[in-house]
Amino acid sequence: MSKEKLRIFVLILILTCLFTNCYGSASETVKSLVANAEKIVSDGLKSPEGIIRTNAIEVVSSSKKIEFLPEIVGLLNDNIMLVRFAAAVAIGDMEYKGSEKQLQQLLNDLDVNVKIAAAYALCKLGEKQHLAIIQKAAEVNDQAVKANAAWLLGKLKSTESLPILYRLKDSGDSSDKVAFVATEAIARIGDEKIYNKIWTMLISVYVDDRCMGIYAMGALGGERGRDTILTMLDDDIPQVRLIAAEQLGALGDKSGQFVVLEYLAGPKQQEKFSAERCDILAALAIGRIGTDKLTEYLPKLLKNDSPAARLAAAKSVFILEKPN
Repeated sequence: MSKEKLRIFVLILILTCLFTNCYGSASETVKSLVANAEKIVSDGLKSPEGIIRTNAIEVVSSSKKIEFLPEIVGLLNDNIMLVRFAAAVAIGDMEYKGSEKQLQQLLNDLDVNVKIAAAYALCKLGEKQHLAIIQKAAEVNDQAVKANAAWLLGKLKSTESLPILYRLKDSGDSSDKVAFVATEAIARIGDEKIYNKIWTMLISVYVDDRCMGIYAMGALGGERGRDTILTMLDDDIPQVRLIAAEQLGALGDKSGQFVVLEYLAGPKQQEKFSAERCDILAALAIGRIGTDKLTEYLPKLLKNDSPAARLAAAKSVFILEKPN
């Protein structure tokens, strides 16, 4: 069967499901999955792999699962820098009071990335004087520190930091990653002047540029941002289409559900790494879009071979458990 015929077949299958109600109730499905999702996150926080512990922390933070906060506070002492960084950011995002003493201690951490994460959390808890620590870190020579500082300034929506972020975006001393993160941070703060820069990312021949551009456009948001992301649903690369669908869902637009359904219902033709990445993106998109048709795929995704994909599916379960 040719690729075009296969694509048509999958679309017909999707449309049949849409109009014959072959899916059950999303709310009932989600309720039945919460315990499983919580087990996946609990196991993730205890994983021997630092990247999995980090992913699990992000799931807790983004879904505001406060029952896991004591475990995250414990991870402030983790031996992996990335885990300590993520734990501090999560405490800030959830504005968890009672951990200020531990965060103050992290301001003396040997790793600058952890220091600025602690400064971010303290800012979120009302200690705004620590913003200067993050701003200063954005000017150091270490590219990873620059990128993390830019990301945190964007999360704080620090308008006073816009000159720093524009410098990072335009400086020849900044890596591509730093420039991209600074662009997204500017968009998150809401400076519309960044639109044209993001647009150039979306029309880049490089897949990573287009992916980062979609995230930046999603951060900018609004009708203009949404309409621009809509054009990316026809991209040639599945990963790009899935990110566009997820970001549209975050903006309240469900137009990308056909892209996600096409991926989930169709055969997986990517190499293992790409397939895992697409599974993660599809799982995340389900929570953002939240239709009955997509929710029915969560049970299978919670059993995915990839721990990261299982965590992404758990995140969607938690999002759908507490609809806005």
